[in-house]
Amino acid sequence: MNPTKKIKKILIVDDDPVLIKLLHSVLTGKEYEVTTTDQAADGLQFAINQHPDLIILDIMMPIINGFNFCRLLKAQERKKHIPIIILTARNEMEDVEIGMEMGAEAYLTKPVNTDELFRTIKVVESMGVKDHAHPPKSV
Repeated sequence: MNPTKKIKKILIVDDDPVLIKLLHSVLTGKEYEVTTTDQAADGLQFAINQHPDLIILDIMMPIINGFNFCRLLKAQERKKHIPIIILTARNEMEDVEIGMEMGAEAYLTKPVNTDELFRTIKVVESMGVKDHAHPPKSV
Protein backbone atom coordinates (compact mmCIF):
# COMPACT_ATOMS: atom_id res chain seq x y z
CA MET A 1 0.00 0.00 0.00
CA ASN A 2 1.32 3.42 -0.90
CA PRO A 3 1.77 5.96 1.87
CA THR A 4 -0.64 8.88 1.74
CA LYS A 5 -0.42 12.36 3.13
CA LYS A 6 -2.75 15.21 3.89
CA ILE A 7 -3.18 17.91 1.26
CA LYS A 8 -1.37 21.02 2.47
CA LYS A 9 0.04 22.87 -0.56
CA ILE A 10 -2.45 23.93 -3.24
CA LEU A 11 -1.66 25.60 -6.56
CA ILE A 12 -4.43 27.65 -8.17
CA VAL A 13 -4.11 28.26 -11.93
CA ASP A 14 -6.80 30.63 -13.20
CA ASP A 15 -6.79 33.86 -15.19
CA ASP A 16 -9.69 35.42 -13.22
CA PRO A 17 -8.14 37.71 -10.55
CA VAL A 18 -11.39 37.91 -8.55
CA LEU A 19 -11.67 34.13 -8.35
CA ILE A 20 -7.98 33.79 -7.47
CA LYS A 21 -8.43 36.25 -4.60
CA LEU A 22 -11.57 34.46 -3.36
CA LEU A 23 -10.02 30.98 -3.51
CA HIS A 24 -6.78 32.20 -1.91
CA SER A 25 -8.77 33.72 0.95
CA VAL A 26 -11.03 30.74 1.66
CA LEU A 27 -8.25 28.15 1.28
CA THR A 28 -5.74 29.97 3.47
CA GLY A 29 -8.59 30.39 5.97
CA LYS A 30 -8.68 26.58 6.14
CA GLU A 31 -4.90 26.59 6.70
CA TYR A 32 -3.81 25.43 3.25
CA GLU A 33 -0.58 26.85 1.81
CA VAL A 34 -1.76 28.49 -1.43
CA THR A 35 0.21 29.59 -4.48
CA THR A 36 -1.59 31.28 -7.36
CA THR A 37 -0.82 32.13 -10.95
CA ASP A 38 -2.86 33.53 -13.81
CA GLN A 39 -0.67 31.89 -16.47
CA ALA A 40 -0.87 28.17 -17.25
CA ALA A 41 2.79 28.04 -18.34
CA ASP A 42 3.90 29.49 -14.99
CA GLY A 43 1.64 27.06 -13.15
CA LEU A 44 3.03 24.12 -15.08
CA GLN A 45 6.60 25.19 -14.30
CA PHE A 46 5.71 25.65 -10.63
CA ALA A 47 4.07 22.22 -10.47
CA ILE A 48 7.11 20.58 -12.03
CA ASN A 49 9.59 22.38 -9.76
CA GLN A 50 7.67 22.62 -6.46
CA HIS A 51 5.27 19.68 -6.59
CA PRO A 52 2.09 20.97 -4.88
CA ASP A 53 -0.23 18.46 -3.20
CA LEU A 54 -3.19 19.57 -5.33
CA ILE A 55 -3.88 21.83 -8.32
CA ILE A 56 -7.12 23.75 -8.88
CA LEU A 57 -7.18 24.47 -12.60
CA ASP A 58 -9.27 26.57 -14.97
CA ILE A 59 -9.81 25.41 -18.57
CA MET A 60 -10.22 28.63 -20.53
CA MET A 61 -6.84 30.35 -20.35
CA PRO A 62 -4.66 31.95 -23.01
CA ILE A 63 -1.74 30.10 -24.67
CA ILE A 64 -2.02 26.79 -22.76
CA ASN A 65 -5.57 25.82 -21.88
CA GLY A 66 -6.40 23.72 -18.83
CA PHE A 67 -6.90 20.52 -20.83
CA ASN A 68 -3.38 20.80 -22.27
CA PHE A 69 -1.97 21.75 -18.86
CA CYS A 70 -3.50 18.61 -17.40
CA ARG A 71 -2.25 16.43 -20.27
CA LEU A 72 1.28 17.87 -20.09
CA LEU A 73 1.55 17.46 -16.32
CA LYS A 74 0.13 13.94 -16.29
CA ALA A 75 2.66 12.97 -19.02
CA GLN A 76 5.48 13.67 -16.53
CA GLU A 77 6.25 10.36 -14.80
CA ARG A 78 7.27 11.97 -11.49
CA LYS A 79 4.42 14.52 -11.53
CA LYS A 80 1.44 12.54 -12.83
CA HIS A 81 0.36 11.71 -9.29
CA ILE A 82 -0.43 15.36 -8.45
CA PRO A 83 -4.23 15.49 -8.26
CA ILE A 84 -6.04 18.12 -10.34
CA ILE A 85 -9.47 19.59 -9.69
CA ILE A 86 -10.74 21.38 -12.77
CA LEU A 87 -12.81 24.44 -11.87
CA THR A 88 -14.31 26.06 -14.96
CA ALA A 89 -17.33 27.76 -16.48
CA ARG A 90 -17.44 25.05 -19.16
CA ASN A 91 -20.23 22.71 -18.11
CA GLU A 92 -20.94 20.59 -21.20
CA MET A 93 -20.70 16.83 -20.69
CA GLU A 94 -18.11 16.68 -23.48
CA ASP A 95 -15.88 19.09 -21.51
CA VAL A 96 -16.23 16.99 -18.35
CA GLU A 97 -15.31 13.85 -20.31
CA ILE A 98 -12.26 15.53 -21.87
CA GLY A 99 -11.11 16.81 -18.47
CA MET A 100 -11.34 13.35 -16.95
CA GLU A 101 -9.63 11.77 -19.98
CA MET A 102 -6.75 14.25 -19.57
CA GLY A 103 -6.27 12.95 -16.03
CA ALA A 104 -8.20 15.29 -13.73
CA GLU A 105 -9.44 13.74 -10.50
CA ALA A 106 -12.52 16.00 -10.27
CA TYR A 107 -14.45 18.53 -12.38
CA LEU A 108 -16.37 21.41 -10.81
CA THR A 109 -18.16 24.28 -12.52
CA LYS A 110 -18.23 28.00 -11.82
CA PRO A 111 -19.52 29.90 -10.04
CA VAL A 112 -17.57 28.15 -7.32
CA ASN A 113 -19.46 26.70 -4.38
CA THR A 114 -16.80 26.72 -1.66
CA ASP A 115 -18.55 24.00 0.37
CA GLU A 116 -18.54 21.75 -2.70
CA LEU A 117 -14.88 22.62 -3.32
CA PHE A 118 -13.90 21.65 0.25
CA ARG A 119 -15.87 18.39 -0.03
CA THR A 120 -14.13 17.64 -3.32
CA ILE A 121 -10.70 18.35 -1.80
CA LYS A 122 -11.52 15.89 1.00
CA VAL A 123 -12.67 13.26 -1.52
CA VAL A 124 -9.48 13.69 -3.55
CA GLU A 125 -7.45 13.49 -0.34
CA SER A 126 -9.26 10.29 0.65
CA MET A 127 -8.40 8.81 -2.76
CA GLY A 128 -4.84 8.83 -1.51
CA VAL A 129 -2.46 11.66 -2.29
CA LYS A 130 0.76 9.83 -2.91
CA ASP A 131 3.90 10.70 -1.01
CA HIS A 132 5.44 12.80 -3.77
CA ALA A 133 8.96 12.43 -2.45
CA HIS A 134 8.76 8.73 -3.30
CA PRO A 135 6.38 8.12 -6.21
CA PRO A 136 5.68 4.48 -7.02
CA LYS A 137 8.26 2.84 -9.21
CA SER A 138 7.34 1.07 -12.43
CA VAL A 139 8.03 -2.65 -12.53
